[in-house]
Amino acid sequence: MRRTLLTAVVLGATMALGALVPLAMGSPSIDEIPPTYVPSGEAMYKQYCGACHGLDGKGDGPAAFTLKMPPPDLTTLASRHMGTFPREYVGNILRFGPGTSAHGSSDMPTWGTIFQLIDKNNERAVQQRIKNLTDYLASLQQK
Repeated sequence: MRRTLLTAVVLGATMALGALVPLAMGSPSIDEIPPTYVPSGEAMYKQYCGACHGLDGKGDGPAAFTLKMPPPDLTTLASRHMGTFPREYVGNILRFGPGTSAHGSSDMPTWGTIFQLIDKNNERAVQQRIKNLTDYLASLQQK
């Protein structure tokens, strides 16, 4: 019950604030955004991931303390995978969710399903969202 309520609150807040992210980032106004618009990875990260993983990706976002398991430090993904950013792994987590305990917990939403709703089942847009977000996570890796 706690997990469902937390997920609903986090998703509600991110969806409600979602309309503000493009405006805050200097993108076109809502009325000017074409139906095929896909935000940058950075914009989506701030909107969907930052609350739990923190704006710097270190797992210390303001909602992190409410989770059963602390969110992972996303800046160490490459170092935890023998020095190579695990692009396919990350894309699958974003698309299909964390699954069982391999990712830590099931507190993380399944973004692929949410992107399907946002993009009105436009598979190409969903794939682009996941690519943009994965590319942004790759850019956060510690050197």
